[in-house]
Amino acid sequence: MTHPTDFPRDPNRLALPAHLRTALWLAGIGLPVLPLRESKLPVGNCPACTSSKSAGPCQCGDRPHMKFAGPCHCPAPCHGWAAATTNPAVLTSPAWARSWRQAGGVAYHPGGADLTVVDLDNADAIAWARQALPATKVVPTTRGEHWIYRGAMQSANKVRPGIDIKSLMAYTVWRGPGTGPITALPDIVRALVVREESTRPFRGEVDSSSPARATWDRSVATGCRHTDTFVQIGLTQGLARIAACLEQGAGSTAYGVARFLANQHAACPGPCGLETLGRRIIDAAVAVGVPEPYAERAVANGLTAVAVRVS
Repeated sequence: MTHPTDFPRDPNRLALPAHLRTALWLAGIGLPVLPLRESKLPVGNCPACTSSKSAGPCQCGDRPHMKFAGPCHCPAPCHGWAAATTNPAVLTSPAWARSWRQAGGVAYHPGGADLTVVDLDNADAIAWARQALPATKVVPTTRGEHWIYRGAMQSANKVRPGIDIKSLMAYTVWRGPGTGPITALPDIVRALVVREESTRPFRGEVDSSSPARATWDRSVATGCRHTDTFVQIGLTQGLARIAACLEQGAGSTAYGVARFLANQHAACPGPCGLETLGRRIIDAAVAVGVPEPYAERAVANGLTAVAVRVS
C-alpha cells in the first residue's frame, strides 16, 4: 500500500478526475474501491435499488442491508462497500462517471483485499494500541490513526472506546500509504469483536474460576531478576485494570497485562514463574465475566508474545 511515484502519462488518464485516478491506481494493486461523497458517505442507491423488494430488474432489496436479498444488475455504484471493485472497466464506466465528478474522496473495502483496519479515533485509543497491539502499517487520519493488518475478519464498531474494526462488509476512507510494513492480523484484534459472555457469580465465587489461587514466590521463580515487591506491584496494577472492565474489554485487557508482565521478564535468565502470574490474570478476567477458555487463550497469547522463559 504505497503511492506510485507518478501516474502513467497517458493523456486520457490525466484527463480523468483526480479521485478516479487514485481509485484506478488502488484497484491496480488489489484494493476494491468506490467513490465517496463530500460527506465521506458512499453514493446513495439509485431508484432501481432503493426498497426494490421483488420489483424491478435488480431485486436486490436495497443492499447491503439485504432486507430482501436478490440479484443486482445495476451498473451504478450502489450498495456502499458492496459496490467496491478492482475492475477498471467498471470504475471508468458511464454509470460511475457522475459519481467520480462529484466525489469528495475514495474509499476501499479492506476485507475484499484480505486486510483489517483498526480505526483509532483518539489519543487514548492510540496509546492503548501502542501498548497492546503488534506494530504494523500506520496511516494518520484526521482524528487518529488507521492500523492495517494482513488478514480479514468480522467488522464491528466501538469494540473499545474510540476503536472500530473495518474489514469484511465495511469500507474505510483512503488516507494515504502510511508508514511501516503490514504485519499479520493478531489474535488480540480478532478477540476484540468476540462477545464476552458473562458467567454468573454465585456466593462470591465465579462458576469457572479456579478453586485456589496460585501463589508467586521464589520457589517457582528461581531465575527471576526482580524483587518480590516489584513483581507484586506490577501484578496488582494489572489485576486492577482487568477488574475495572465491568462492561467490556476484560479479555483483551488480560492479554495486554500478560504481555506487559512477560516483557518485564524478557531479560531474566529464568525460570520466572510466569504461568503462576498468568493464572492470577485468568482468574481476574473470569471474575468480571470472561469465559475461562477465552481468558486462558488471551493470557497464553500475551505471555508467548514476548520471548521469555515461562517455566
